[in-house]
Amino acid sequence: MSLWVVVPAYNEERSIVATLRSLAAQEDQDFTLVVVDNGSTDSTVDLVQRFHRENPLLRLEVVHEPQKGTGAAADTGMRHAVAQGARWLARTDADCLPAPDWTVRIKAALGSGLRLVSGQLLPREDEGVRAVTRWVLIVAVEVASAFGKVRSGNRDPRYLGPYVMTPGCNMAITAELYVLAGGFPRSKIEDLHEDRALVNAVRLHTKAYGRRRDVVVHGSSRRARAWGLRRTLAWYADHRYRPDVVDIR
Repeated sequence: MSLWVVVPAYNEERSIVATLRSLAAQEDQDFTLVVVDNGSTDSTVDLVQRFHRENPLLRLEVVHEPQKGTGAAADTGMRHAVAQGARWLARTDADCLPAPDWTVRIKAALGSGLRLVSGQLLPREDEGVRAVTRWVLIVAVEVASAFGKVRSGNRDPRYLGPYVMTPGCNMAITAELYVLAGGFPRSKIEDLHEDRALVNAVRLHTKAYGRRRDVVVHGSSRRARAWGLRRTLAWYADHRYRPDVVDIR
């Protein structure tokens, strides 16, 4: 089944080991993991390499992308996997914790005929963020998902199916569709939501995509902790809040 998991990483020395542990603990470990170092200046790469030495059964590769941006880094990892013969591609981020059955659920969804899978994103519970804040974030994601179906930027007569909000840190796609759709834009996170751009590119080619709530990733709420809830929501709403420092660590 040739599943490859791509994790872009920039200065994630505080978070990436937990992400690697969650991937190494997957119920289905038949996948290859690609960590894309996006020009880290901390110990991120050293930690990844050490983890691999301590967990040699995990198929893990490190590639490098000097062009700054989650879009650029994710695209480099995806195209590296495709060049190595990947059939299915999945992505999470270096501050996220995929559920233990994440790869199982991804394979089931792609095996059922979907060509792109949008997973369920929930806040991590180990970062000291209040429960009420986490619940507001969950509701905000649901509201954004509903609004995305009607917003003008996601409407075009050429689209073959409805908009489905797809978090870049919890998605999977067939290799052939990734290439056909042009992949993630090689962009910076402050310039463009590359996950939304990819979904809309996919909609030009197929209706075989959908949301799967059983494909679960717990994502970091560090932006809410650093910026506050209101500013964080404004950031995700088309970057209506633009902080001086985007890369919160």
